[in-house]
Amino acid sequence: MPAGIRLAGAWSWRLIVVAAAIAILIFLIIQLRLIVIPLLVAVLVSALLIPFVAFLVRHHWPKGLAVAVAMLGTLVLVAGLVTLASTQIAEGTVGLSDRLTASFDRLKSVLAASPLQLSDTEITNYLQQGWTAIQNDSAVFISGALSVGTTLGHLLTGLLLALFSLLFILIDGKAIWGWIVRFFPLRARAAVDGAGIAGWTTLGNFARVQILVASIDAVGIGVGAALLGVPMAIPIGILVFLGSFIPIVGAVATGSVAIIIALIFNNWAVALAMLGVVLLVQQVEGHVLQPLIMGTAVKVHPLAVVLVVASGALLAGIPGALFAVPVAAVLNAMTSYVAGGTWRSSPPAEVPTRGSVLWQTVPQSRPGYRFGAAPARTARVRPRSIRTTRDGSARSTPSDSSTPSDSSAPDAQHDSSEN
Repeated sequence: MPAGIRLAGAWSWRLIVVAAAIAILIFLIIQLRLIVIPLLVAVLVSALLIPFVAFLVRHHWPKGLAVAVAMLGTLVLVAGLVTLASTQIAEGTVGLSDRLTASFDRLKSVLAASPLQLSDTEITNYLQQGWTAIQNDSAVFISGALSVGTTLGHLLTGLLLALFSLLFILIDGKAIWGWIVRFFPLRARAAVDGAGIAGWTTLGNFARVQILVASIDAVGIGVGAALLGVPMAIPIGILVFLGSFIPIVGAVATGSVAIIIALIFNNWAVALAMLGVVLLVQQVEGHVLQPLIMGTAVKVHPLAVVLVVASGALLAGIPGALFAVPVAAVLNAMTSYVAGGTWRSSPPAEVPTRGSVLWQTVPQSRPGYRFGAAPARTARVRPRSIRTTRDGSARSTPSDSSTPSDSSAPDAQHDSSEN
């Protein structure tokens, strides 16, 4: 066989094995998505809160109080945004039924004046046929309602799991990472620890920069909707802020909601103006914010961002699109650190090898328990005592502290009797 064929065959089967391992990993992640997604949410939020907790601890706050303030502050902020959006939506939909009736009347007028020339009776018949079809297929909607109930249960469970994971990451994240590092061989721990630190730094940069980009998108589209007179401008801004965490496509997808609202509550001219605002904000994000701010923070090319978001959406839907960029950025930082080889000459200052502080609360005095490596046995130097021999000369003998105190009593009695 030619050397090129042998080389290609060697590369081929190794690449097939690597691809199979990656496919199995992705399959397991998808199957365990109800656990993986809350854990990823907790890690992403902790990248924002850990610097805040460290700031409070540096200013002499107790760590428990700092963690409690960070978590409660986050929950209050999220609850405030949801409450504000809900209130604005409730106020904006006061005359929604009248507006929908007026829109339906205009639609009937357009259909009557169109080449179809549909009358009110024909339109009513079509609506009745549609309602009959809905009743015949009610089983589909019942199963859909049940699936919605199941989804709400999963959402609540995932929320509790995310909060629980976030709490322990904030309390004991460094020790948890040290526990993970201990799974690797001793020679690889410096590389793994340094790669983890590089990935964590990149994740923190991504989270902070993404909040900045999302805030700019939300303010731009929300202010544009308010200036154009589109109702529910504040809920639109909040929706854009949440959607902008999916880079490039999130702002467009959520901005389309503002266009639909403008079309329903206003007119075609306002809807077209709202479309222009959304496109302008998207151009600013795509040509200014993403290349200059996000690209500098995560070191990922914009083309790679688009491809990664599309791949994540195909594999795992909205969660895949949400976590695609941070996962790709973290993996890029970790592989670059390991490939750079700086960990060989200048390893991290401290490679964690001890277990978690929380796990050290397990009683250690039970038989057979060992924590870490067994201590090396060293010879114990016994103090010497001065004893008097029969001929009156003094000599030093080692005293054994482990020997019972009464074991020397016979000798003492014998010596005293002889003396």
